[in-house]
Amino acid sequence: MPKADLEALRREVSRLERGSSPIVSGRFSTGSAELDKALQGGLNHGALHEIFAAATADEPSASGFAVALVVRASEERPVVWVRQDFAGVEAGEVYAPGLAELGLSPDRLILVRARDGPAVLRAGEEASRCPPLGAVLIEPWGAPKALDLVASRRLALAAARSNVPLFMVRAGAQPASSAALTRWRVRSALSVALDAEAPGRPAFEVELLRDRAGAAGRKWTLEWDRDQRTFRHLGDRGVPALSGGMVSLPPGGSPDEVGERRAV
Repeated sequence: MPKADLEALRREVSRLERGSSPIVSGRFSTGSAELDKALQGGLNHGALHEIFAAATADEPSASGFAVALVVRASEERPVVWVRQDFAGVEAGEVYAPGLAELGLSPDRLILVRARDGPAVLRAGEEASRCPPLGAVLIEPWGAPKALDLVASRRLALAAARSNVPLFMVRAGAQPASSAALTRWRVRSALSVALDAEAPGRPAFEVELLRDRAGAAGRKWTLEWDRDQRTFRHLGDRGVPALSGGMVSLPPGGSPDEVGERRAV
C-alpha cells in the first residue's frame, strides 16, 4: 500500500474512533472465579483478543484455548473461523471430532480458508461486522506485514460496533503494537487424571500479557471442562495426567550409560 494511502487510512480510522466512540459492551465469564476476578468480571464481548502460542509447537494449545473461549462467548450462535492455509500445513487441519470434544459443535462452525495473511484480515474484519455471529476466530500465520497497528484497529472497531468477540490466534510470531484489549500467551499443561486413571481434561498454562483493566503479568493453570463448558483453576496442584510407576534404573546408572559401558 502506498505511503499516502496508508496515512489516509490512519486518519480515517482515527476519525472513526473519535466520531463513533465505540464502547465495549458486556462481558462473558470464563467460568474460573480466579480468572474472572482478575478480569473484573470476565472478557469483553465487543473487543479484539490476541492469543499467542508460546512456541510454534504450542499452536494446538493456543487454538484449543481460543476455541474454549469461543464456546463460552458464543452461546450456541454460529461461529466463523478464518484460517490461513499455511497454518494447516504447519499445525494440522481443523478436526471436527476434536472440536466436538471441546464443546463446539461443527454444525455451528463456518470455516473460511484464506490464502495469506491479508486475506485472513479482510475476511475476519468482514465477519466481525455481522452481529448475529456468536464469535469470530482468525488465524494468520507468522507476522504478515499487513497486520500492523492500523489493521488491528480496524478489527477492534468492527468487533466493538457489532459486539461480536474477535479472537486472533498467533503462532510463529512475537507480540507487537496492536489494538487488542487483552493479549495472552498459552502453552500446554499437564492435565489431572480423572477417576480410574482416565485421561484428564485439556489443560493450559496461560499468561495475561496485556489487559487494559490492569491484570497483566499474571499466570494461571487452567483446565477445560467440556461437559460444563467452563474453565477451572488448577492452582499449584500440578498433578501429571496418568502418572504411574517408573521403571527402575538398572544397577550402575541409566540404561544408556549401562549400554555404553557394555559396548566398551
